[in-house]
Amino acid sequence: MFIETPRLRLRPWEERDIAPFAAANADPEVRRYYFPDILTLQETAAMVADCDAHLRRRGFGFVAVERKVDGALIGGLGLSHAGDEIPGGPHVEIGWILARPYWRQGYALEAASACLRHAWSALGLTEIIGYTSRINEPSRALMEKLGMRADPAEDFDDVTVPEGNPLRPHVLYRIKSIDRR
Repeated sequence: MFIETPRLRLRPWEERDIAPFAAANADPEVRRYYFPDILTLQETAAMVADCDAHLRRRGFGFVAVERKVDGALIGGLGLSHAGDEIPGGPHVEIGWILARPYWRQGYALEAASACLRHAWSALGLTEIIGYTSRINEPSRALMEKLGMRADPAEDFDDVTVPEGNPLRPHVLYRIKSIDRR
């Protein structure tokens, strides 16, 4: 999966991406809405390997996001098959993790919009979901900017997060290809 936007390249992961992505995943503010919170270098490398395997198997995946102007890895973004913890599956989900220096510059919206266009035109997908903890206002706002909509009847508790943890209650967003026309 290779997608270009005016400012970004979405591309398969390379070995050189692991260290900067691990730095992002070690930042408590970046990982504020994730469980588990921060990841080690080894955990990030394993995540990247899993993403690569998904990309090879499925033809799409969670890929590296590189800024064109200087080649900086700004994070990861893409499509993947959602886990069994998401009710009503199987689903293809969109997700993102950007390093803090690249927040609030429109990169996530630019990359995610291009990824959705790719899902509709190149992959022929008809629906994409997104989900996040109820308290993750930044990601929820991005999903809404993308045209994704939530139905409170589909809210769920993420069973991979311990009971009582404020990250357990989740909101499910959906967008269909016809919503984008």
